[in-house]
Amino acid sequence: MSDDINEEEILEEEEELGSEEEKLIIDVNFIKDTWLKIREEMHRAVIGMDEVIEVLFIGLLSEGHILLEGPPGIAKTYAAQNFAHTLGLKFKRVQMTPDLLPADILGTMIFDPKELKFRFKRGPIFSNIILVDEINRAPPKTQSALLEAMEERQITVEGVTYPLPKPFIVLATQNPIEMEGTYPLPEAQVSRFMLYLKIGYPSPEDELKIIRLKNRTLKRINVNTVVSGRTIIEMQKVIQRDVKVDDKIMRYIRDIVIACRRDARVLLGCSPRASIALLMASKVRAAMLGRDYVIPDDVKHVAMPALRHRVILKPEIELSGVTSDDVILTILKAVPVPA
Repeated sequence: MSDDINEEEILEEEEELGSEEEKLIIDVNFIKDTWLKIREEMHRAVIGMDEVIEVLFIGLLSEGHILLEGPPGIAKTYAAQNFAHTLGLKFKRVQMTPDLLPADILGTMIFDPKELKFRFKRGPIFSNIILVDEINRAPPKTQSALLEAMEERQITVEGVTYPLPKPFIVLATQNPIEMEGTYPLPEAQVSRFMLYLKIGYPSPEDELKIIRLKNRTLKRINVNTVVSGRTIIEMQKVIQRDVKVDDKIMRYIRDIVIACRRDARVLLGCSPRASIALLMASKVRAAMLGRDYVIPDDVKHVAMPALRHRVILKPEIELSGVTSDDVILTILKAVPVPA
């Protein structure tokens, strides 16, 4: 726990983010150039995680949270730390355990004997990027403490609401093994994550690069800061304001989501939240390529991380070995692409 928190302090922190970049002309070309710089900088320290880096950037600019699933030891935390550093943002990591309480994340009221009153001590949630490591190891009460923060960008303690810093994004990880003693995330909470990425082991070539890198130095490689928090906020505004989506593309997104609901293999399909996630992620992907308009390829590119965690299959279908990824791939091939 750190200092007392109030709204003025948060605003002052946001003013500090990017004061030197206020005169920049921020448009889709600027977003493309920034993305290329971030990717290049990340490659200095992180090897073989191109999809992770891309999803982190998409989630950040679309103001969505990200759930990463993969085996331990593949640098999920390391990638998140370096990503935050390239952006010049405040980063905090919380290791979830069965005895973790909501106050350990949000903060708590502490009695000040000098002033004879209670003061709020903020928790690690008051960061720009918070990494919730092994989220499924925390009990449901602690997991649910993140819901208001993720959805409303604020928390409430003792009836008082505290706004969170901007930009704000939650990165959560979970391991697909050692499920004993864990608390699987309910569908309602999984749906709060805009993107869900499954990460595997690196390729043989990438693993050799990792070994060679560590053979040269065991020290942490420091990445350079590329942008500031204030500039990121402006880029988010450009995505919302300037990247256009034709009505045909909106219908295409709708058709994909509805097809996910109507598929005979699906027990519970995608909600309108999935349509919004697909829309926003597609707009960011278009801007990353320097376009101010979305094309069907943008939608297809982000469909898997935006939809895979929102499709619940029937038990007999899962037992047959079919996954939600298989269903989504089939739907993407079947839904007509607009001209």
